[in-house]
Amino acid sequence: MNERSKTRAGFDLAVFLGTSGEGRVISAHRKRRIIFAQGDAADSVFYIKKGRVKVTVVSKQGKEAVVAILGPDEFLGEGCLIGQPKRLATATAMTECVTIRVETTEIMRVLQDEPTFSRMFLSHILTRSARIEEDLVDQLFNSTEKRLARLLLLLANFGKEGRPEPIVAKISQETLAEMIGTTRSRVSHFMNKFRHLGLIDYNGRIEVHSSLLGVVLNEQPNTVRPSL
Repeated sequence: MNERSKTRAGFDLAVFLGTSGEGRVISAHRKRRIIFAQGDAADSVFYIKKGRVKVTVVSKQGKEAVVAILGPDEFLGEGCLIGQPKRLATATAMTECVTIRVETTEIMRVLQDEPTFSRMFLSHILTRSARIEEDLVDQLFNSTEKRLARLLLLLANFGKEGRPEPIVAKISQETLAEMIGTTRSRVSHFMNKFRHLGLIDYNGRIEVHSSLLGVVLNEQPNTVRPSL
């Protein structure tokens, strides 16, 4: 948090999102531990302080889909703020995680009373909304190759701090396939292609290079793509 985290009333955003207190509880979650499950009571919002969280939904037929992978400084479970009585998805720790759980009544109070928090939370909501719109466009109009390249860049936080970061969480090809709506074999094909071209390193963890952006920006790649 920067120097703007304090408001004139003395509210400290770093303290609010960094310590337990009234309506707030900090918790550590081991890898693969469920933070909340689909169908649980929607009575709080979670802020991720450390680690990565996978958000999944399961259909009535039992089919699971990965809808998001979230990281530090992101919120999840915001549906409680618009009256959702039950969780619509399951949140699972992909790595060792630290979260702060803020009860609905408390987060609604600070949204109303603390402009610093309101601005920060609004920015989060708008960014998430834009991401969802981009995901929809990606699914509708882009090839499997472009969808995978964009996802890898997003997971590596490309554009946030300049250079992409290594993707620390071990993300399976099955998970990547679920997120872009394709098969594991297609993901395997393009991951091998990206590695061969020097666009990524892929040994236990994925390291994404800025040159991968060219796959997203290139409208007519010189290489032949398999059909979707």
